[in-house]
Amino acid sequence: MKLFNAFLNDESGAVTVDWVVLTAAIVGLGIAVMTSVGAGTADFADTISGHMSTGSVTTSY
Repeated sequence: MKLFNAFLNDESGAVTVDWVVLTAAIVGLGIAVMTSVGAGTADFADTISGHMSTGSVTTSY
């Protein structure tokens, strides 16, 4: 029982656990943002590509 209580009272890995949880939250947030923004970005890039391919460049000298 003494070993179990010592294990419960040991806080040496608490900071590591906090950083792992924080890092996982940041990665999850990044994935969520990329998922929601990705489709709109692809559509926007296709629109720009279409305008650039149908446009013409005129020069005046």
